[in-house]
Amino acid sequence: PPAEVGEIFYKRLGCNQCHSTDGTGNTGPTFKGLYGKVGEEMADGTTVKVDDDYIRQSIEYPGAKVVKGFAPRMPSFKGKLKEAQFQAVIEYLKTLSQ
Repeated sequence: PPAEVGEIFYKRLGCNQCHSTDGTGNTGPTFKGLYGKVGEEMADGTTVKVDDDYIRQSIEYPGAKVVKGFAPRMPSFKGKLKEAQFQAVIEYLKTLSQ
């Protein structure tokens, strides 16, 4: 299933080094309960809805919208994931918000 493939990519790409899935703090925001969240506050004071587009932008251009309280340390993965891989990661993140 796509969500299981997404979990594999979450680990293989090293996302788990900075992003937890259990709500604990880390270098980056936790992925637990993230997908679908409305009003995620950014460092510049704006807010976003965490949806497919936001996830994709955060992976390709991580410095574009940095979550408040976190430094812009994430490297860009632009050009490193195929469409099916993006979708799998997004499906995995959805399971962490159910």
